[in-house]
Amino acid sequence: MDNIVGKKPALLWAVHLSVLALVLLWVLPVVGLLVSSFRTGDQIVSSGWWQALSAQEAQQPAIRIAGTEVAQDGVFAISGNLYGGKGGAISAWGTSSREPEAHAPGDTAELADGLRLTVQENGDFSLTSPASLADQRLPRVFTTASTPPEFTLQNYRNVLFSPLAGQSIGQAFLNTLTVAIPATVIPILVAAFAAYALAWMEFPGRALLVAFIVGLLVVPLQLALIPLLQFHNWIGIGKGYLSIWMAHTGFGLPLAIYLLRNYMVGLPKDIIENARVDGATEFQIFIRIILPLSFPALASFAIFQFLWTWNDLLVAMVFLGTDNDKLVLTGNLVNLMGSRGGDWEILSASAFVSIAVPLLVFFSMQRFLVRGLLAGSVK
Repeated sequence: MDNIVGKKPALLWAVHLSVLALVLLWVLPVVGLLVSSFRTGDQIVSSGWWQALSAQEAQQPAIRIAGTEVAQDGVFAISGNLYGGKGGAISAWGTSSREPEAHAPGDTAELADGLRLTVQENGDFSLTSPASLADQRLPRVFTTASTPPEFTLQNYRNVLFSPLAGQSIGQAFLNTLTVAIPATVIPILVAAFAAYALAWMEFPGRALLVAFIVGLLVVPLQLALIPLLQFHNWIGIGKGYLSIWMAHTGFGLPLAIYLLRNYMVGLPKDIIENARVDGATEFQIFIRIILPLSFPALASFAIFQFLWTWNDLLVAMVFLGTDNDKLVLTGNLVNLMGSRGGDWEILSASAFVSIAVPLLVFFSMQRFLVRGLLAGSVK
């Protein structure tokens, strides 16, 4: 009676709930990063991304009084709006960090040297003094206010096109594309030829070569970084785009050959034998039959290789360098964390730009991922 038609077993429900939990654990941070990338720095600091659509009441950063002095009837005055007319309902304010909520909206505070400061609920202020304010240090105002939601594209303009050194990631974005695209295409081309030879061509030592390639899958790439860089310097490549393309090709080939060979071995043998009987060469069979049928496996490896090269930092630093004109996105983000660690709006926009392309690649090709990974696992 436990498996009645229409009734799902408890284990199946547990699997579904576990998958849902994993999806939420992955999706929620991405959504939060996306929302934060469109918010101002003050809103990111004062409230969470899930509160982005509602007005928030929180203590705002201190604002120093500024404006043009006007003299009238022996009194010097400066007036304006603390928020520049952008809105905000003040519930309390003060002129000292020790008492940031000492006054209510509309109250007048008596300050040193005869200064009088009045702040209204909408942020309008009036500062008066019996003497000129030109040579005086104007007071700061601490406010607790309810601010409306605010979204901006300025964060993306800053990180993509800002002329400020160390803030724009536009050049790093292009550098990463220059590294990732060839470093994905070259291993696929080389591995496809090698996988076909290992799957359908008879030659001495084929099984030993397959075992050697499988063994390379467990070799840490960190062991080969310095020897490979020394070899590049010896042959005259040095540090540059060609050097990092060759490095990523070498590191990606074992997995690519293993994955593609397992897929090609599972293709119908009759198709290849009939093509050979009809007079097709090995190259014609590879181009016209094997490659079209192997597209799921090719796309599956392309996803892995592109994500690896796009998110790589170690290989890029070793084989490309850390100069600003060759710095990749991951290296640029590390610099932003060090130099602009308090500018959360810059960091969130930069981080989302860095994951936008991998997300696009993954979702556009993910339907081939499972088919490619399961290839050759079942006969």
